Amino acid sequence: MLKTGKPTLRTIADITGFAVTTVSRALSNAPQISVDTRRRVHEVAAEIGYLPDRAAQRLKTGRTNVISVILDPHEEILGYGISLMHGLARALKDTPYHLIVTPNFIDDGNIEAIRYIVRNGMADGVIFSRTEPFDPRVRLLLENGFPFVTHGRTEFSTPHPYVDYDNFSFAYEATRRLIARGRRKPMIILPPKRMTFSQHLLHGFMTAVREAGVAYEIPDEIDLDCPVEQIRAYMSRRAGEPDAPDGFACGGEVSALATITGMSDNGLTLGLEYDIVAKRTSKLLSQIQPKVETIYEDLTDTGAQMGRVLLARIAGEDMSGLQVLLKPQVDFWWFEALIAVRLAPSVGDADISPTRGRLAAYSVGTRKKNDLPLVGEMSRSDRGGKRPRSQSS
Repeated sequence: MLKTGKPTLRTIADITGFAVTTVSRALSNAPQISVDTRRRVHEVAAEIGYLPDRAAQRLKTGRTNVISVILDPHEEILGYGISLMHGLARALKDTPYHLIVTPNFIDDGNIEAIRYIVRNGMADGVIFSRTEPFDPRVRLLLENGFPFVTHGRTEFSTPHPYVDYDNFSFAYEATRRLIARGRRKPMIILPPKRMTFSQHLLHGFMTAVREAGVAYEIPDEIDLDCPVEQIRAYMSRRAGEPDAPDGFACGGEVSALATITGMSDNGLTLGLEYDIVAKRTSKLLSQIQPKVETIYEDLTDTGAQMGRVLLARIAGEDMSGLQVLLKPQVDFWWFEALIAVRLAPSVGDADISPTRGRLAAYSVGTRKKNDLPLVGEMSRSDRGGKRPRSQSS
């Protein structure tokens, strides 16, 4: 192997015996170059640590081969940045693109980071999150025809590329689950009102409580951006007051843990005096608090989808077809199976009660898709009476 300074196209050409122009075209995956030649050139380039000269490439192609990620800190969502970056890296593998991360802080409401990238041509595309209904960043990028994809939707009439999680369905299913488990007064902790997904969560929650005709509560003093100790303090105080909520739809694992701690301050036990359904993005919550039922959001897949959408937009694909809405992974069967195992000596026992027998059926996969959860039936029976009609607190 040749010993040189910084590897160049000439270095690869000398090692492989190919012409410099052939090496250049092979590294660009030109279809006119044979697969074997491209594979050999890429192998040698990887072995010697060859990196293309970005300045020269930009002069030649007008492209930077850079994608900029404006990353907001998400204390509420565990592993948010790591999972998204993992998915993005997966989507960009075997492409010439590199990721550059620019931190953006929640309290900084300006769009200077986006403006700087667009004005100076620092990247070929931009990715960012925490969108607002009429997000000024989206408006700026649309006006300049600059490729981008958002994690979240807006309310602009002009379609733009996005990948989003269906937070309406999450809040709706989580709240229905709490009600089915016999909880008389669900609560949801929302993101700041300026965020688009705050509206989606609110809509899903309110749809569920109105369908069921139950009381509900939405706190004004806290939101998902609040420090964990503030959420805990609020929950601890609220639990000691009259007519406190007994079911909680939590938009992340951090708020779920803060809620559990706050309720524990008042001697209340999860699964007995109250229940939680939380959005899960890691394995932490299910390991340390298995009684919390969860609905999964795959952030790695989200990152991969965002990478693919942005690549398509950079390649010139029309924006109207570059919208992805990811559905929540709702599956509570395992919780029913756990209860079944605890209640029923065996699935085949002839003397088990109808409730136990139906619960046991969950563990062997016979539950129908639209069946109401049976744990909720038991909870309502244990409590007796009808739930109160809906009134906002």
